[in-house]
Amino acid sequence: MFDTHVNLHGDTYAEDLGEVLARAREAGVSRMLAICDRLDNFPAVLGIARAHADIWCSIGVHPHHSKDFTDLTVAQLVEGAEDENVVAIGETGLDFHYGYSEEQDQVRSLKTHIEAARQTGLPLILHTREADDMMGDLLEEAYAAGAFTPLLHCYTGGERLARRGLDLGAYVSVSGILSFKSAREVREVIADIPMDRLILETDCPYLAPVPMRGRRNEPSYLVHVAEALAALKGLPIEEVLETTTQNALKLFTRVRG
Repeated sequence: MFDTHVNLHGDTYAEDLGEVLARAREAGVSRMLAICDRLDNFPAVLGIARAHADIWCSIGVHPHHSKDFTDLTVAQLVEGAEDENVVAIGETGLDFHYGYSEEQDQVRSLKTHIEAARQTGLPLILHTREADDMMGDLLEEAYAAGAFTPLLHCYTGGERLARRGLDLGAYVSVSGILSFKSAREVREVIADIPMDRLILETDCPYLAPVPMRGRRNEPSYLVHVAEALAALKGLPIEEVLETTTQNALKLFTRVRG
């Protein structure tokens, strides 16, 4: 399995990261992508990737933090992405649910990340919450100026954004939310997305899947996300694991093995 979205830096796993990674490997998670949420956290995220042969990382600024990096440049992202351990740009995007950053700051940051993804050829990890229409419009406008590969991460948006993303060659990642009893609308959208565009993630330490809900999430729980997808699609779990892993390797072309 390939856990394509893990948040390993910071205090959450500070005391037992080695044990968490050991459990992940024992559960069959052979690759992980550590996500950068703030540019000042990039050294820590990159350090984790450099220290482990089965972990890679991204470089980017989460939309919540875009207000703190209003001077972010394409050159900063491109330079950081020169390291062979960096396999994606982001996580970036638009989140109007909490409003931690103003719309103009989020949009400016997103456009900067898009250009960095275009210049590097690396996939663009996108977070979208309560911004489906604006995200779709921005992606289509930017794509018309030059191709890049979007990844709609931890997808909980509507059918229309999913379709618009797929039309641009996007991949869609599913998380433990797919297993939540309350996530009927998410399952309806994911049910219609072709298997060759789907990948798996935990988004740990958040969103632990059923039957682990309520606990601190970790990569070893990825199998439960796969089980939820297999049940939704009516496919054997082995087929889901093989397909989603191969999809992730196609998307993150710098990942070895």
